[in-house]
Amino acid sequence: MKLGVVVLAAGKGKRMRSRIPKVLHPLAGRPLLAHVLDTAQALGAARVCVVYGYGGELVPQRMADYDCVWVEQAEQQGTGHAVMQAMPSLRDMDRILVLYGDVPLMEPTTLQHLMDAAVDTDLGMLTATFDDPTGYGRIVRDKTGQVVRIVEQQDATEAELRIGEANTGFLVADRARLDDWLARIENRNAQGEYYLTDVFALAVQEGVEIATSHPRTLDEVYGVNDRIQLAALERAFQRRRAEALMRDGVTLADPARFDIRGRLHAGEDVSIDVNVVIEGEVRLGAGVSIGPNCLLRDCELGPGTEVFANCVIEGAVVGADARIGPFSRLRPEAVLADEVHVGNFVELKKSQVGEGSKVNHLTYVGDARIGCDVNVGAGTITCNYDGAAKHLTVIEDRAFIGSNASLVAPVEIGAGATVGAGSVVCRKVPAGKLTVTRAKQTTVEGWQRPRKQGPGSG
Repeated sequence: MKLGVVVLAAGKGKRMRSRIPKVLHPLAGRPLLAHVLDTAQALGAARVCVVYGYGGELVPQRMADYDCVWVEQAEQQGTGHAVMQAMPSLRDMDRILVLYGDVPLMEPTTLQHLMDAAVDTDLGMLTATFDDPTGYGRIVRDKTGQVVRIVEQQDATEAELRIGEANTGFLVADRARLDDWLARIENRNAQGEYYLTDVFALAVQEGVEIATSHPRTLDEVYGVNDRIQLAALERAFQRRRAEALMRDGVTLADPARFDIRGRLHAGEDVSIDVNVVIEGEVRLGAGVSIGPNCLLRDCELGPGTEVFANCVIEGAVVGADARIGPFSRLRPEAVLADEVHVGNFVELKKSQVGEGSKVNHLTYVGDARIGCDVNVGAGTITCNYDGAAKHLTVIEDRAFIGSNASLVAPVEIGAGATVGAGSVVCRKVPAGKLTVTRAKQTTVEGWQRPRKQGPGSG
């Protein structure tokens, strides 16, 4: 059986007060629509048709990585009209599932349960029971429990308003029957729109049994209409991810102060302190500890590595039992071996650091290859950029770089060499030797420091 999915994503979202189409606003670092399309893919849909409108081609352009059929709803004339636009692209499908581009937390398992519930009938709907269903269409059932109609808030009697079960808008239907029902719905209402919910009345008239299913949590069916709702769903999403990580054995100091905007692969006994942000693809080996206020993006940290407070690690690979921070920044293509120490206010970019080496204080290392057991002193700079091109600095095993040294690339420091503090090194430093480039210290006799003149002087 071939499943076609229709995603309704045409609305402007006036209450967002934004030029950006609502479905492109980010949740967990990705567009709302991306979460919905991921769900469609997880269900194994044979074809996904996205109905877009406001923002024109911006929506399909931003979502070009997804294999979708894009159909424009030039005039927004209701949800039924939107699904009508998609149906010609789904003629060869057997079943149609309707999703919403601004409802990002729907779980694939919930939708699978809905499709399973409707497998022996032509129409199924997802309903939910709310403590306060104000604004939702109520589900009216007969004495046998069968759905007989959906009554909208403004049309409901006092008794019907007390019904807690409501329509969420998600439905699955036989493709041919849905085509027929859509062709017969009308727009004789105050808004002059074609409502998708009208297909249920037609189905009941024809004696079609309407199957129902329910979400595991109400978060799944909540949509985004303004930035307050977007923020609420962001927290719901983050709570889900945090709980999943903790079930897998990750310790989070405070799940409410943890944000993941990508994927985290964590070994055993990983510990993460407060206000840590995970972006992209992040891998943490067993026993890794992340201190507070850190950003980790597209990086890999080996087992036993400890990251202290206020570090930014992006596009870097770190070995086992390393010590990073506090206040360190590892930029893309920084590769650190086992037991490397990178400390306070140190920045590394596109550099390799060998096993056991230390770069502990107030240092910039860019475009460098550092060997094993090297000590790089405080205030050291690799001068890698000449204004037009980047150049390589090579520091071989067991070298010692004194504080406040400037290594002007391209340059090589030999194995076991020592560079004296304050030196500016422009040429190769021989292995095992001390190289110093300081000017001779001089004391000027009789010199006096200038003094400020008193009031009224001069």
